[in-house]
Amino acid sequence: MHSTSVVSHFVSVRASAGNSAQLGARLSTLIGPSSRTAGCLHFALQKSMAEDDVWVVSGLWADQSAMNDWFAAPELKVFSELMIEKLVRSLDFQTFTHVTAAQARSAYELPDARLAG
Repeated sequence: MHSTSVVSHFVSVRASAGNSAQLGARLSTLIGPSSRTAGCLHFALQKSMAEDDVWVVSGLWADQSAMNDWFAAPELKVFSELMIEKLVRSLDFQTFTHVTAAQARSAYELPDARLAG
């Protein structure tokens, strides 16, 4: 199914003990190729300010098809390599679709009178 709404992914990766710098270096190899992927609107690698061993890889995609194409890219093998090499203690991969405020309100059937502001 082809979707025309903007979607995103968020990968939270926690390094195994003593491997944060190596993990960050390996994840950084995704930035260039992923940023140049058709349909990529934004791609980022971030390091937690609070926890030295936590990294986040996030991307914003023009549509589901573009994100799915990225999922099939050869450079994503880095995630399985990191697991095999035991550089990662945990990995959480999530995908998201953007919703409007009206869509979010209707999902919970909140009356306008209860809105902040």
